[in-house]
Amino acid sequence: MRTMTRRAMRGVGLLCAAALSLTACGSSDDDAASDKTVSGGDLRAALKEGGSITVWAWEPTLKQVVSDFQKEYPKVKVKLVNAGTGNDQYTALQNAVQAGSGVPDVAQVEYYALGQFALGKSLEDLSRYGAGEFKNDYSPGPWNSVTVDDAVYALPMDSGPMALFYNKKVLDKHQIATPTTWDEYLEAARALHAADPKSYITNDTGDAGFTTSMIWQAGGTPFKTRDTDVTVDLTADKGVTAFTEVWQKLIDEELLAPVTSWSDEWYKGLADGTIATLATGAWMPANFVSGVESASGDWRAAALPQWEKGGEVSSENGGSSLAVMEAGKNKDLAYAFNEYANHSEGVQARIEAGAFPATTADLSSPSFLDTTFPYFGGQKANEIFALSASQVPEDWSYLPFQVYANSIFNDSVGKAYVSDTKLADGLKEWQKAAVSYGNDQGFNVNK
Repeated sequence: MRTMTRRAMRGVGLLCAAALSLTACGSSDDDAASDKTVSGGDLRAALKEGGSITVWAWEPTLKQVVSDFQKEYPKVKVKLVNAGTGNDQYTALQNAVQAGSGVPDVAQVEYYALGQFALGKSLEDLSRYGAGEFKNDYSPGPWNSVTVDDAVYALPMDSGPMALFYNKKVLDKHQIATPTTWDEYLEAARALHAADPKSYITNDTGDAGFTTSMIWQAGGTPFKTRDTDVTVDLTADKGVTAFTEVWQKLIDEELLAPVTSWSDEWYKGLADGTIATLATGAWMPANFVSGVESASGDWRAAALPQWEKGGEVSSENGGSSLAVMEAGKNKDLAYAFNEYANHSEGVQARIEAGAFPATTADLSSPSFLDTTFPYFGGQKANEIFALSASQVPEDWSYLPFQVYANSIFNDSVGKAYVSDTKLADGLKEWQKAAVSYGNDQGFNVNK
């Protein structure tokens, strides 16, 4: 779940001198111990014996999970540490891995960043605990993000199936229908701005996560990895082409509010209707309630507009997992906590605290689907979000150095929002920089 304290990724420091060098930085129990299959009986014995684990996470709903877990297993002590949000934690985590000390037993890692740690062998493969059997228990986007071939590097905490949040009051005022395709969205943007030059269909100053989510929905697969062979195609990929064709027109015609997300100006625009829609993850409602309180009743949720009329394809934006660190001192207890938080009793506690689930049972439960949202005029918005979660293509993958790639996004693609640089040219420049970086780190990129 993303909270209003989360900011778009900017200026990430390098997690390691090279993603491949994480292998050397990684820790180590002996290989035989790491490959040993662990049964449910083994986990129950570990919980009965007790011990201590440290969990690094910024996600607030885990506080209740920790409390509940310790009540159920009183001999286990869980130290929950907020080591920073996103980048800040990743930097601290990598520093601990490199130093060979201070590594937590469990760490929260966003889906886009997981591959960078997994490739470096910093994460425990949870297959030996039987986690591979959970595939059908999670929606496809999150599960695909935590698995590589037969390896399971984390358990999904939550998900971010995308939806279109729109200000019904504003669109109704100008007699603009809720767009169902991105072409209709472009037309709506033109109509709205013509009717009120102070209003914009949405804001965008360049955001890597949003851009990749849009390319994902459009059927793109610009990043592919097999072992250390990496392909980056941000020029001819069909999803990239579909996105740039529509988004370039929005930029050229100045139909996007030049406002950075999560800024005070952004919240003001959402509140006063000058920013009329927002395409983002299903974690957003809590942020509307807490940050845009004055517009309660004005907003609604709808399915994400489609690239092809009649389509039923969505995407993911945001979301995190919990991973067991390879260098952790008590892996069995760490996994037991992870499973409790993300696959058993802890899931419901987190949903009740505001997390959006990745578990299919919860996404399909009547109590979840029937939940009404007073903020959205009593709408049963979870019905839209749950359907979106089932419509996410499974063939998407991030770069094994996506954290770094996202950090340089605004140095290249971001230029298209503030200069005469075309979006396609910015993406081409982003590709060039990513290829150069990847090859410098020992990958075989576009070779």
